[in-house]
Amino acid sequence: MSVMYGDATVGALREEQAGLKSRLQELQRRWRELRALPYDQVPFQAPAVPLVFRGHTQQGQEAPKWLVSKVRIGYPLSGGSALVTFDDPKVAQRVLQQKEHEIHIEECRLRVQVRALELPMVTTIQVSTQVSRHSVLVSGFPAGLRLGEEELLDKLEIFFGKTRNGGGDVESRELLRGGVVLGFTKDAVAQYLCRVGQFTVPLGKCKCPVRVSPYLSGEIQKAEIAFRPVPQSVLVLNIPDVLDGPELQDILEIHFQKPSRGGGEVEALRVVPPGQRGLAVFTATSG
Repeated sequence: MSVMYGDATVGALREEQAGLKSRLQELQRRWRELRALPYDQVPFQAPAVPLVFRGHTQQGQEAPKWLVSKVRIGYPLSGGSALVTFDDPKVAQRVLQQKEHEIHIEECRLRVQVRALELPMVTTIQVSTQVSRHSVLVSGFPAGLRLGEEELLDKLEIFFGKTRNGGGDVESRELLRGGVVLGFTKDAVAQYLCRVGQFTVPLGKCKCPVRVSPYLSGEIQKAEIAFRPVPQSVLVLNIPDVLDGPELQDILEIHFQKPSRGGGEVEALRVVPPGQRGLAVFTATSG
């Protein structure tokens, strides 16, 4: 069965397609511009979320229930705005109680708005795990081992690729923090190496004892994201173009340090003048 479309319908479809293509190009252009923006790093307390175990272990230390590693969240700052981070979260809460602030500059008065800063954060992660039938985790390397990544992987592949060492054909290899994952073409090889458990492998100028254990792989099944406030930071909006950047930054810092304005000690302050754009990169603090 064939379907015939009139010229008007075809024209409308082509116009819609052209509009979507133009929108895609515009989004790609904005993304490239955003990545090229200079940014400031702002520390913040990241929420606790469970992570997938990747083979790294530490002995003699009490492990926390949850860990967050290398969290980086970029927040675009529009022109005529500022990001203020205080030492004490209570100061930020006091500043936010007054939605509009009046800043005195000689005979002028600037009226700016402040609002809470919220970031998208992962609140829940569901991970399915299973023991790999083809792969093993090689760990226990000495701390002073001086081998590059490729050299270490090559030596392990050669050793565990030999049948006299109980190995077989290696089809994949990956360096993790604290270990190396080797994948074999035959299940029996991985199972045998895990049963033996201990091997002495020539690495560089010495022979090093290493452990071989089952590799637990994980896959994220579901992740939930929610916007959460940053306790120590506030956004300042609608800053007029009346002063140069450094002078304006000094005036804002003085204003938000005044106890009479509900302020306190300022840890960091970033001003984006009107007509410009910036990017604040929030990184997780320890503890």
